[in-house]
Amino acid sequence: MNFIDEYNQKKVSADEAVKVIQSGDWVDYGFCVTTVDALDKALAKRTDELTNINLRGAILPKMPAVFEREDAGQHFTWNSWHFSGVERKLAARGLAYYASISYSELPRYYEDIDTPSRVVMMQVAPMDENGYFNFGPSASHLAAACRRAEVVIVEVNQNMPYCIGGPEAGVHISQVDFIVEGDNLPITALQSSGEASDVDKAIAQQIVEHIPNRACLQLGIGAMPNTVGSLIAHSDLKDLGVHTEIYSDGFVDIAQAGKITGAYKNLDPHRQTYVFAMGTQKVYDYLHNNQEMLSAPASYVNDIRTIAAQDNLISINNCVDIDLFGQISSESSGFKQITGAGGQLDFVLGAYLSKGGKSFICCSSTFTDKNGNLHSRIRPTLAAGSIVTATRACAQYVATEHGMVNVKGLSTWQRAEAIISIAHPAFREELIQEADKMGIWRRSNH
Repeated sequence: MNFIDEYNQKKVSADEAVKVIQSGDWVDYGFCVTTVDALDKALAKRTDELTNINLRGAILPKMPAVFEREDAGQHFTWNSWHFSGVERKLAARGLAYYASISYSELPRYYEDIDTPSRVVMMQVAPMDENGYFNFGPSASHLAAACRRAEVVIVEVNQNMPYCIGGPEAGVHISQVDFIVEGDNLPITALQSSGEASDVDKAIAQQIVEHIPNRACLQLGIGAMPNTVGSLIAHSDLKDLGVHTEIYSDGFVDIAQAGKITGAYKNLDPHRQTYVFAMGTQKVYDYLHNNQEMLSAPASYVNDIRTIAAQDNLISINNCVDIDLFGQISSESSGFKQITGAGGQLDFVLGAYLSKGGKSFICCSSTFTDKNGNLHSRIRPTLAAGSIVTATRACAQYVATEHGMVNVKGLSTWQRAEAIISIAHPAFREELIQEADKMGIWRRSNH
C-alpha cells in the first residue's frame, strides 16, 4: 500500500475520531500552536457522555471548546506543562492544574510514565512525500508522546508551517491511527507587543553590552527578550548563533538583519536550533521550510550538557520576583501559577558551564497592581507559595532598569547589598531595614 492509499484509508471525520476516547482516559491535546481545534470541538459535543477525562498540553493559544460549558469541570480537567493566560483563566475556575517538571525531562517522562496518554492528538502539517506529518513549530516532546500512545490522531492543517528538523520533528503515517482534515484555520499568532517600554529598553541595553561577537543566544518569553533582539538587530554584533527553547519575533529580527550565521557554534553549526516557536505571523512565515532552522525536542535542546557544549552561550530570561537571598521566582506569584518552570534553570546552569557563557535574569524593579499601588519585585523573601525557579546558588547576572549585578558566589550580605542596589529607589531603605532584621546586612565601605 502506498502512502496516499494508507492516508485515505485512515482519514475520518473529527466526530468519528474522538469516539475512541473513553471516560477515565488521559488525552494529549498537542502543544502550544499545535493544540487541536476540530478534534477539540468534536470532543466538546461528547461532553455529556464522558467523565474524568484528563487532558494534557501547554501554552494554550485560545480557550478549548471543551471548557466553554459552565459544568466542564464535571467532565474534563486540564493538566498543563506550562501556563499561558488562557490556562490562568481555567485555573481560576478550578479546571487547570500545573504539572511541575523541568522541560528538558519531558520527552523522557513520556517514555517512562506509568500512565501514558492513551490517546494523543495534535495539529500537524500536511503529509510529505515520505509519509511524515510534521509537528510544525512544536517538536517539543510530541514524538515521545506518540510512541507510548495506544491511539494517535493527527489533525491536518494546511496553514501549519513545515519546520525542518530531525527524526523527532514529525510522526510517520505508519504510527498514525486516524487522520482528520481540520478546518485549516490560521495558526494562532500573537499580536505585536508594539513599542518597547523605557524599562525594557534600559534593561536590554545593559545586556547587549555584555554580548560578544560569535555568541550563541537563548531568549526567553516576553517583551524584554524581544527588545534585546531588536537592539541586537541594530547593533554591530556579528556571527551570532541560536540555541534556544522558544523561537520568537526577536530572533527573526536578528536573522533578517544578517547578524546570525551560526558559523562558530560547536553543535549544529549554521543552524538555528529551537524547541518550539510562538509569535506573530512573521515567525511562522520565517520558519516554513527554512533550511537554516533545526526543530528539535526539549530533551536535546534544553539538556544542560548540550547547552554547555556551545561556547559563549548567552541566556536571557525574565522573572516575576527575586528576593535578597538571590532566589528567583519565574513561574508563580504566591500561590497563583503564572507560567511554569520551563527550561530557565537548565539554561542558567548550562550558560555558566559554557566557555565564555553568561546567564541573565531580568525584571522591572516594580509593578503596579489593579488598584494603582506600586510594589517592588525585589522582596526581602519570596511571598508565601512563590516557587523558586532558579536557586540562589545558580543565579549569575540579575538586571532591572536600575542596573545589573553579578551575584554568583557572593556571601549573603554582599548579595543583599548588590540586589538592593538595583531595586527601585523608593523601596531601598525598606529593603535595607528588612535585610538588617534578617541578619544579612553589612553595608560595605565601597
